[in-house]
Amino acid sequence: MPGLLEPLRRFLARRTDPATAEDALADTLLVCWRRLEDLPEDPLPWAYGVARNCLANAERSARRQQRVAAKISAVDPPAAATDGPEPPDTTVGEALSALRPNDAELLRLWAWEQLSPAEIATVLDITANAASIRLHRARGKLKDQLRKMGPVSGHEESREGRRP
Repeated sequence: MPGLLEPLRRFLARRTDPATAEDALADTLLVCWRRLEDLPEDPLPWAYGVARNCLANAERSARRQQRVAAKISAVDPPAAATDGPEPPDTTVGEALSALRPNDAELLRLWAWEQLSPAEIATVLDITANAASIRLHRARGKLKDQLRKMGPVSGHEESREGRRP
C-alpha cells in the first residue's frame, strides 16, 4: 500500500482544489486500510475507484454546504462578498469542460493517470470492452470539441514533404 500514496495524491489534485484533495486522500486511505484484505494484486486502479467515490462524497458535501450558506446569506447577507480568482483555462481544459463529465473523466484517467482500458474499467466498475468503446468515443468527442474551438496556437499543421 505504500506505493499508492503519491499516485492517489496526484489523481485527486488534478480533479479538485488542494484542501478537498487532501481530505479525499485521507478518506481514500482510510477505506483502503479498512479493506486491506480486499485489495487486488494490482491495487492502484481499485484505489482510484475508491478515490473517485470519496471525491464524489466530498463534492456532494460541498454542494450541501453551499446550499445552506445561500439560505443563510438570503436571510442575513454578508457585508461584502468577493469571488476568488478564476482558475486559468487551457484550450484542452476548456474542451474537456465542454464534454459530458463521464467522457471527461474517461479521458483524464487515460491521459493523466495513464491507465489502460482494462484499468479504467476497474476504476469505473465497468467491463474492459465498455471502457475501450467509451474511451474511443470520448477521444472523438474531444477532437470534435477542439476542432470547434479553432486552431490551437503552436500546433499548426506541417506542410513539410507536401507539394503545394
